[in-house]
Amino acid sequence: MMSESAQALGPHFDPAPFEAPKAPVGSRVSRRQALAWGGGAVAVASMIAVGISVPAWGAITTGRGEIRLVPLEDGSTVLLNTETRIRVRYDNSERVVTLIEGEAYFAVTNDPKRPFRVDVGDRHLSTSRAAFRVRKLDNDPIDVLVDHGQVDMASPSQSLTSPLVLAANTRLILARPGSGGSTLPEHAQSVTSDFVSRELAWREGKIAFEGETLKEAANAFARYSDTRIMIRDPALAREPVTGLFAANDPAGFSRAIARVFDAQVRQSGDTIILTRSAAAP
Repeated sequence: MMSESAQALGPHFDPAPFEAPKAPVGSRVSRRQALAWGGGAVAVASMIAVGISVPAWGAITTGRGEIRLVPLEDGSTVLLNTETRIRVRYDNSERVVTLIEGEAYFAVTNDPKRPFRVDVGDRHLSTSRAAFRVRKLDNDPIDVLVDHGQVDMASPSQSLTSPLVLAANTRLILARPGSGGSTLPEHAQSVTSDFVSRELAWREGKIAFEGETLKEAANAFARYSDTRIMIRDPALAREPVTGLFAANDPAGFSRAIARVFDAQVRQSGDTIILTRSAAAP
């Protein structure tokens, strides 16, 4: 059985429906083709918890591997990815959510009397109605992706200028402090709907890759599980990976990798070890 590598994902793959995986008919997955729907029939729905509506003031967190949908009092929702922390503050004049760390997807309903604002770092993202993702991980640049609607971005230094307007299918990498007090340049770009779908695959409990290295893929799985993937062969660690996998099944992902790249996989406690024949055991 090869449920972990059941359906190849070509360059025109549309992951939006996230239908159940089906086995290929009369075809063989090549070494550098897309890997597949990972984890077989893993029940990713168990990762997602639905919270009760939060009060006008409050903090919300998720643990490793937990995805939580939080309805807000105005009908908006926030979907928190793994290891995420936010703070909510609603009053009569505004609705404010601060992303302290992690990744969150905001679906905002219109309230003519109270604008909706997301604060992340020293930046302010405001909208009347939109759906967008904000990610703030460790020392990485802050990453904003607009799914639907329009989001305006401002910072304290832009108080006297017009905010940057982000339309649907736009990604913005925010500047962050660099070495020596310098800043890295911001970069906004239009992206395809396929790119948006891959970036938001975590909402369905999945991780999507499009040419990332195996080492990068292993790091992505580490966000969702205490089980770590260790790659003993440097050449194997550089292999590109394309496919859609269950975020809570690093073992299934590793088995798919082993089949496609002629590697060996074994597990010792919370560590999954991938090697090739030429690598040291």
